[in-house]
Amino acid sequence: MPAKIYYDKDADVALLKNKTIAILGYGSQGHAHAQNLRDSGCTVIVAELPGTPNYEQAVKDGFQPIPTPEAVKKADIITILLPDELQADIFRGQIRDNLSPGNVVVCSHGFNVHFGQFDVPKGVSVILVAPKGPGHLVRSEYARGAGVPCLIGLLDGAAPDALKIGLAYAKGIGGTRGGVIETTFAEETETDLFGEQVVLCGGLCALIKAGFETLVEAGYQPEMAYFECVHEVKLIVDLIYQGGLNYMRYSISNTAEYGDYSRGPRIITDETKAEMKKILGEIQNGSFAREWILENKANAPAFKALRRKERQHQVEEVGRQLRKLMSWINAKEV
Repeated sequence: MPAKIYYDKDADVALLKNKTIAILGYGSQGHAHAQNLRDSGCTVIVAELPGTPNYEQAVKDGFQPIPTPEAVKKADIITILLPDELQADIFRGQIRDNLSPGNVVVCSHGFNVHFGQFDVPKGVSVILVAPKGPGHLVRSEYARGAGVPCLIGLLDGAAPDALKIGLAYAKGIGGTRGGVIETTFAEETETDLFGEQVVLCGGLCALIKAGFETLVEAGYQPEMAYFECVHEVKLIVDLIYQGGLNYMRYSISNTAEYGDYSRGPRIITDETKAEMKKILGEIQNGSFAREWILENKANAPAFKALRRKERQHQVEEVGRQLRKLMSWINAKEV
């Protein structure tokens, strides 16, 4: 059955005009939601920790951040845009007891809802409005009159008007300009985690590093390996983004296209796909969620060690030097 997709004509942002929307967390998604909703004519308040860069950014953007409990009490719609690993404790300690019947809680990712980390009071609707892009893109696309597509879903027990409120919210951040696909918390959470781990982040980064290492270990210059295995990834992805795999293959040389068909399956093998299915199983049965929750309860020692190790990889050192010579790419460093 085809997915149901909503557009501007299906949503009425006027449904939000007499409501106060609290954005909890002024990070990647928070700054975009807050500014887009304000520009759409909504009343928006922001909760952030004083003395943090996000707090200072919110002030620069014209908001006066307040503590989370105060923001929740003042709001009709409460959008939780804090890091996944912090949400459960903050929900229990600062959000739950300040909610009132009729309130709406909006999430941009279903992790904590789907894996049972929120004990939502009766009479409170929980809505998923998940932009399929990073916050800076949600903001920049809105500002230029476009929008990042979103997903929308409702938790069981939501009020009869919850879908309309969710669509109004999605329109307020620009999502209905790109299309809003109806889904569930379970589907969004599980597919999102799978995509991140197997393709977009885990799979792609592992593939890049393995290709880079193979060339360097064979005696080729690290700079050449970087261009072939990192820099040119964007060129290929842009072609796929524009017209799918077929357009990318149409745009490259016949030699490259033949190499794609004949060698790609030797890299992504049946064993690789079997491991993908294993990872999906770990997501579906909650074992990944349990691992990540416990990791953070222990102050994330393994996560921090892995981060330190990865940031010291040779591909990062080479890339840092090369990007300094590329004035046209607006290079960023952590």
